[in-house]
Amino acid sequence: MKKHLLSSCIAIATLCGAANVHAQTRSLFNFKDLKGWHIDVPAMDKDSSVKTPFILRNGVFVSLASPQGHIITDKSYENYRLEVQYRFPAKPGNCGVLVFVSKPRVLYDMFPKSIEVQMQHKDAGDFWCIGEDITVPDMEKRRGPKNEWGSVDGKRRRIMNLTDNSEKPLGEWNTMIIECVGNAIKVWVNGDLVNYGTRATARKGQIALQAEGSEVEFRKVDLTPIVAFSEKGH
Repeated sequence: MKKHLLSSCIAIATLCGAANVHAQTRSLFNFKDLKGWHIDVPAMDKDSSVKTPFILRNGVFVSLASPQGHIITDKSYENYRLEVQYRFPAKPGNCGVLVFVSKPRVLYDMFPKSIEVQMQHKDAGDFWCIGEDITVPDMEKRRGPKNEWGSVDGKRRRIMNLTDNSEKPLGEWNTMIIECVGNAIKVWVNGDLVNYGTRATARKGQIALQAEGSEVEFRKVDLTPIVAFSEKGH
């Protein structure tokens, strides 16, 4: 099933992605401090002795997994390509990149309103709907019965990706590219198109990285603005 879905999504994504040009790329981290980001970790509200799970170590940014929470850009973004290079240096686990981030702590008093692009080992590229929603081809096959869909607790919020075995072996660096144009999101993992959705219920917002389940290192978090030809008058 995944091969059939992937072929369909490649055709759609190719057509929809042809009318974009890319501007200058810049890193969202300077890898010296966390300037440009702020931390939202509920456990830190309750106990001042709790240490942040987000640090810089040996020239890379590290999510330490616990306590759980998010590091969020101060600025909001729309129409961009985000390239993230990451790895699990020890045990595999869970993490994610959140796009279209807005209202904090809308789910489980921790997750901000957003669409998550999953980084969990063996599931990289899944969408998780967190107060927002998105549409993909063959939704019922990938999300379950339509009457159970939703973006809040108790609903089917996960939309499975399109490929298997796109991730590198544990300890090696993966490259995830997330392209947000209008209310569409495309995701590649190590060159494979792994997800493509349209009609998202948001089209701009902050970007967040998670601390959730396992230590993850990031050596690149680069953003490239995208300008559609139609916006340039062509």
